[in-house]
Amino acid sequence: MAKWESEPVQDTDAARQAAEVAVELSEREQPPDPRRLVRSLRAVARSAARVAGRAWRGAGTAGRGAASLLNWLTTQIIAMGPRLRIRDQATLRAQFPGRSDEEIGELLIDHAARAATAVGGATGAWAALPILPAFPAEVAAETLAVVGIELKLVAELHEVYGLPVQGNVVDKMTAYVGAWAQRRGVALAPGGIVLAAGSPLARQLQRRLAARAGRSVFSLGPLLTGAAAGGMLNRRETRKLGRILSLDLRKRSPYVF
Repeated sequence: MAKWESEPVQDTDAARQAAEVAVELSEREQPPDPRRLVRSLRAVARSAARVAGRAWRGAGTAGRGAASLLNWLTTQIIAMGPRLRIRDQATLRAQFPGRSDEEIGELLIDHAARAATAVGGATGAWAALPILPAFPAEVAAETLAVVGIELKLVAELHEVYGLPVQGNVVDKMTAYVGAWAQRRGVALAPGGIVLAAGSPLARQLQRRLAARAGRSVFSLGPLLTGAAAGGMLNRRETRKLGRILSLDLRKRSPYVF
């Protein structure tokens, strides 16, 4: 059974709010209202600060604080997965009539990259305000939102290419979390994926999250340089993930492209 055994998931408001942001941005056809997006990210950050901020401050040293924040992010990612709305193949074909499945896959990557860009830009603009947000809460907020966007992309690419994961929603989304961490399509049955603390997959997930959180720091650059840098990095990395997954899934797809 899929699980994370290091500590129970506590205060999942941040996961729920980040999932809402990820779904709304990923499915939008038009650019989001920047002010509304900033407000949404602030709500995620406030929820994150209640737990992540205390974990950082209570850990004593920067190294231990970072580890505590990383553990908290991991539990939130596991909690966020089942809260993401995933469109199945039939829904995607209906929303993009006249498009081939491969063209739909490309559109999903474009939408996800645009959504991730918006999050990076909003975080950077937020950091440029006279009253600065409290690090590391905003790093956690951007990380959760962008990972949510990318998890939704991973799951919907599996749907597009005719390779959806079977099982209940928790097991399916845990499998997609594993695919996000490993940068390839799901190769194991959901029940065979166990995100136990200390397992190779769990360590790989935390390494990916550490890299993702590290990129979020660029959004906090001085004035509006952070907005530009954060948006650019998010767009590049989300698009890269989508391309890698598409190539892998296309090889195993039951359809001929």
